[in-house]
Amino acid sequence: MVVKKYQIGLRRFGLVNWVGLKSLYVKEVSRFLIVWAQTLLSPLVSSLLFLSVLSLAIGNERGEVLGHSFISFLAPGLIAMSVIQQAFSHSVSSIMIAKIQGNIIDTLMAPLSATEVTIAIILAAVTRSLIILLISVIIFSFIIDISIANFLYILIGTFLGSFILGSLGFITGLWAEKFDHTATITNFIVTPLSFLSGVFYSIDRLPTFFQTISQINPFFYIIDITRFGFLGESDGSIFFGLIFLTILLFIVWFLSYYLYKIGYKIKS
Repeated sequence: MVVKKYQIGLRRFGLVNWVGLKSLYVKEVSRFLIVWAQTLLSPLVSSLLFLSVLSLAIGNERGEVLGHSFISFLAPGLIAMSVIQQAFSHSVSSIMIAKIQGNIIDTLMAPLSATEVTIAIILAAVTRSLIILLISVIIFSFIIDISIANFLYILIGTFLGSFILGSLGFITGLWAEKFDHTATITNFIVTPLSFLSGVFYSIDRLPTFFQTISQINPFFYIIDITRFGFLGESDGSIFFGLIFLTILLFIVWFLSYYLYKIGYKIKS
């Protein structure tokens, strides 16, 4: 008679492993807080340098943009651009470092579903973005006259943008085999789309063709919704932007979830 000495264990923590999800989230947040000068202070310094250089070069002589001075128009765009770029940076570095150091096996072997892993890492990227947002608003308020028309739209724009870029960073981290590959996505996709999203100008000043191109750029709506929260004025349709970004959020997140679930480039 064969005795069944071992039995397959059962999932004992319900539909969602809240403890595991929280633990991974806290680990990811701790990872960027430990090196806060690089992850939180550095993007703020970059935004301030952009603001300083353009203030000296252009000042407010350019005239009003959306009914506000150029510097007041510029500041929200710089903050939003910094926020979404750092969300991408967090997710992609998290996956890449885990792959290179070989400790991604710890995450793969943990009792965590693909949904829990992707949500934890992406929400950590969103948290990093929100902290940068708050720090930037506080520091910028000491330098320029920055107004807040509706803080809810600022949070919505930041959340949608950072979640989308966090998901894109997650996908990039899975795809990339070395940091040169991640730099390719940053240099040829993230940075160009950021600079061509209306951060430094109103798209009303562009020819009709380029206005149309801008209106299919998701970065434009991220910047526009965030700026609307600051100024109460927008370049495009806020309603369309919210719908467009929400749909894009689910598409990009689902792709990250699916690729992780099938073990794309992380399972032999």
